[in-house]
Amino acid sequence: MTPEELATAELQSAAPAAEPVRESESLDEENTLKKNFVRRVSEALEAGENERVYELVEPLHPADIADLFELLDADERPALAVAINDLMGSEVFAELNDHVRELLVESLPAEAVADIAEQLDTDDAVAMLEDLDEDDQQAVLAEMEPEDRAAIETALSYPEESAGRLMSRDLVAVGEYMTVGDLIDFLRDGKELANEFWEVFIVDERHHPIGTCALSWILRTPRHVALADVMKRDQTLIPVDMDQEEVALRFQKYALISAAVVDPDGRLVGQITVDDVVHIIQEEAGEDVLLLSGAGEGDINEPIHMTIRTRLAWLVVNLGTAILASSVVGLFQGAIGRFALLAVLMPIVSGMGGNAGTQTLAVVVRALATNQITSSNTWRMVGREFAIALANGVSLGVMIGIGVALAFGNVHLGLVIAAAMLINNLMAGLAGILVPLVLDRLRIDPAVSSAVFVTTLTDTTGFFSFLGLAVLTGLA
Repeated sequence: MTPEELATAELQSAAPAAEPVRESESLDEENTLKKNFVRRVSEALEAGENERVYELVEPLHPADIADLFELLDADERPALAVAINDLMGSEVFAELNDHVRELLVESLPAEAVADIAEQLDTDDAVAMLEDLDEDDQQAVLAEMEPEDRAAIETALSYPEESAGRLMSRDLVAVGEYMTVGDLIDFLRDGKELANEFWEVFIVDERHHPIGTCALSWILRTPRHVALADVMKRDQTLIPVDMDQEEVALRFQKYALISAAVVDPDGRLVGQITVDDVVHIIQEEAGEDVLLLSGAGEGDINEPIHMTIRTRLAWLVVNLGTAILASSVVGLFQGAIGRFALLAVLMPIVSGMGGNAGTQTLAVVVRALATNQITSSNTWRMVGREFAIALANGVSLGVMIGIGVALAFGNVHLGLVIAAAMLINNLMAGLAGILVPLVLDRLRIDPAVSSAVFVTTLTDTTGFFSFLGLAVLTGLA
């Protein structure tokens, strides 16, 4: 046996036998909590068996504990928090859904909330406190250490969904006069440094960021080299009042891991890291889709009265637009009475126009959100969507025209519906791009209002073009 084979055999004999993989008692193959596990926790809570609840929950990861809160009924959540009190650390609160976290925070005494907030990064602490009533918020802040309280109060002074709310003040910043060796010694001796960081920010005497050093560079560079000689001077600075959506776009565009946040005077006040941006991307991606439908936040943990209020408001608006569209139909009551097939076919024209408009609208709203449409390519995009609408309108018009002519033995009716289909598809394409563009220029979120305008235009144009052409051509 060769030396290599002998060594391999010794390692294999020394290694413990592999244990068979056991299925988790709490998680399924998709890494979500099992229905039976959630039921056992719920039954133990109902029976008041807090020790049993603790025994079940204790092995879970903080993120899974947060999921458990969301899966339980709202009236069971405070009881679970009491049963697993010493497991309710900052990691769990950082992972909780906003509405669930707000309910739990309101059920805890101010000193307990303050203890949790002091364990969190500044951005997570702000997220936990920002939705509290003013009195409750001040009560919690009063229980915090002065330094932590000042950091959170400063963050709360910035606009919602801005970089100032999102940033963390836990960072490492050093002067440019240091060498690599000085920095390594500083990092080793520092007792109050950030627990996790990927780069060190280099600042001048005014605390303006002038460069960055990745940890990999620091570890691979001789100790005597000055930071000024090794640091990366080009960096992406985030203004403290920048909207979080724009922050996410910059991280995506420049492939950032972290970025410095600066105040209006250019001083370094915090940093944003990629893990924060992942949450933003997830929020913004879902937000625009929900706003297009008028469904509000679309959070299943949102209080039901808030959901009803949001959805009902948009449904009332849509009711008004439906009345407007029906009034167009009312102009042609006589024609419909004389030729009843018009009433049967006209929903096809308006419905297809609405679908085409929604397709264009979804593409344009996304392009605006990701800065793909700018002042330099706006009209090219308009021309592109018009060409698509023309091609789709001709194709659909030919198909529906031939189908109607053959089904009802009326070539005249087939030509009318084909022409109306073309007209409405052109309107759908133009409305789908021009409406969100105009709203964006007016500083109105196109995801919020565009769908109502586009649907109204396609419905009224579809009805008017089909019934109007029928009357003008003598069909009815």
